[in-house]
Amino acid sequence: MATPIVRRSNKSRQTQDSETANSLPLVTRRFAAWAAEITLVVASGLVPFGLGAFANSRSELNRVPLNPVLVVTERAIARPLALPVSYGIPNVAWPTNFLWTVALLAPVTLSWWQLYLLGKTGSTIPKRWLGIRVVNEQGTPPGLAAAVVREGLGRTTVPLSIAYILWRYSFAFPNLGLFTFLAVLMVLGEGLALPARQGRRALHDWLAGTYTIDTTRPMPDSLVASKAHSSSKGNEPDAAQEEVATPALAIAGENTSLSALWRRMRQNPSLTLFAVALASMTAVLGTLIATQIYVQTQQTQRETNQINSQKFLALVKQLNPDSGATTEERQSLILAMGGLNDPQSIQYLADLLVSETNPILLDTIQQALAGIGLKAIPELKNKNQFLASELDASSSAPQERELRQKRLQINQQTINKILTVYSGKTEGIDLSRTQLGQSGTAGSSFFNLVLENIDLSGIKFKSANLNQASFKGSRFRGAGEDGRFDTFDDAIADLSQAQMKQANFSDANLSRVMMTGSDLSRATLNRANLSNARLVGANLSSTQLVGADLRNAVLENASLTGADLGDAKLNEANLYAARLGRVIAIGTQLSLANLTKTDWQASDLSGADLERANLSNANLSAARLTGATLRSAQLQNADLRNADLSLVDLRGANVAGADFQGTIIAPAKQDPADQFVQTPDLGSVSAVVQGVDFSQAKNLDAKQLAYICTKGGIHPRCP
Repeated sequence: MATPIVRRSNKSRQTQDSETANSLPLVTRRFAAWAAEITLVVASGLVPFGLGAFANSRSELNRVPLNPVLVVTERAIARPLALPVSYGIPNVAWPTNFLWTVALLAPVTLSWWQLYLLGKTGSTIPKRWLGIRVVNEQGTPPGLAAAVVREGLGRTTVPLSIAYILWRYSFAFPNLGLFTFLAVLMVLGEGLALPARQGRRALHDWLAGTYTIDTTRPMPDSLVASKAHSSSKGNEPDAAQEEVATPALAIAGENTSLSALWRRMRQNPSLTLFAVALASMTAVLGTLIATQIYVQTQQTQRETNQINSQKFLALVKQLNPDSGATTEERQSLILAMGGLNDPQSIQYLADLLVSETNPILLDTIQQALAGIGLKAIPELKNKNQFLASELDASSSAPQERELRQKRLQINQQTINKILTVYSGKTEGIDLSRTQLGQSGTAGSSFFNLVLENIDLSGIKFKSANLNQASFKGSRFRGAGEDGRFDTFDDAIADLSQAQMKQANFSDANLSRVMMTGSDLSRATLNRANLSNARLVGANLSSTQLVGADLRNAVLENASLTGADLGDAKLNEANLYAARLGRVIAIGTQLSLANLTKTDWQASDLSGADLERANLSNANLSAARLTGATLRSAQLQNADLRNADLSLVDLRGANVAGADFQGTIIAPAKQDPADQFVQTPDLGSVSAVVQGVDFSQAKNLDAKQLAYICTKGGIHPRCP
């Protein structure tokens, strides 16, 4: 077949770029075009995301809740990639919401625009520059549907799915770096391995029925013939289509896979018929077996429920007070009732727990409910809420109130026993708004929830009353089904809005736990693990947090007034606008923490590590920071009036706009009469302000300036 004449555009676009592209192998140009397309898509997301992160670091911008669309997207991405789920809706700077939304939408929009160009013209902009075009068997642009199959299914979904399966079920999980390596390797292999040989097509071209052609070489006879055949049927392409079809195909091959399969099926009709019949019979047989199993299961379930109902009615009749049964007989009947383990028996026992007055029978009822286990929790929760609301609304006599209080305490004790017995199996158990803390009037007996060294991973105590409860050494976070921490299926408790006044969480694991708006005033959290916990708006006034781990915790707008943070770790924690007046934070680690607009008035931060912390617009008036480290800290517009900064290391700190009125920045001189207390030699701390620019600091007096100038600080009035 004669080679057709190739039509060239008369436009003067044959520049040096085209000549350079012609000199490169097609495989190289294909890779360069793909890399350019991916770079454009990634950059369209990373640039606004980076700008949003920068805006979020600015303290002067107002903060608003993160866009719910972004929250849903974050969680959708976190689950398959085994990332820790960020519960709750964080607060961000207002421009961040807009910029991060753009970072989400821009890559999607650009990807669809590239697909549109590929489907309608056969080339994206990078492909056009590099002399590459995608066509179908007729030599025309493939269309949008084929472009979606080619790029979305063949180039992306198939290789990424293979990489994900290999990663998810191998030793590499949950290492994201190895998954990224596998994903890139699979995508490159799919796109470059097969086309490396003449006459081969990549998987994405095979799936979409397309060919990747070189616009600088003659078209092969196969596509020319296919195009001519299409034209003979009256499907003459227009001028634009003809120009697209005329470039030659450098890497093409017969679409032999499907055609060969079809030929074999036509040549062996008996074998084809046998395969279809076998598949049909297998499907019918499987359906019949599945239906039979389902019917049998339902029948067995109905029979079991009927038997249990009959047993239940017989037991209820014998437990009737008028039945004349002895206490021992009633105990046996109650345990038998618990053995039924169905909804009606659970409800009956929960009601009986409220109405029974015999202490022996009450213990037996609690034993039966504990035997039922976590299935009894919902019914006990309902009774708990009813009794608590009845007690709060009651205006009856003291004796009646005491009786109701006693009933509530029995309910609380039963819940306490079940949670103790079923430690480690509480994920998904919902005890929200339950009354499990101190309650009652003066003179009444009190209930203390004691769940020490218990695994309470995944439990929900949202808005519950847990006042004065003891959770020493308990765990509120588990690894989940995959056995790995910091993945999507971590079992994390929810203590949001809970009342936990004077509760004891010493040595407890509360990592990543939700405690937004919770009241932990006067609670004890010494040595507790609160890393990455969310304590937005929480009340931690007068709380003991000695040695607690609060790294990366979120305490925005939280109140820690009067709390003891001695030796606590708050590295990289977010305490934006938190109230920390009169806090004891001796030796506390606060490096890289966000302390913007925090109130530290009259607090003791002696020896604290505040290196590179953001203290802009913070109130540190009358605070004691003797010996603290403030290297490279952000102190713009901070209120340092009457603060004690003696022996503080300020090297690299930004003090622009900071108010130094009455601030002590030099150690007090040694009193010769004092024979016991020795202060360090001033020369040993001469570098505390060396190189620090005090030019824009406010209210520096002559004594402060003299010290700054003497010790190497920078100020226009220094000689």
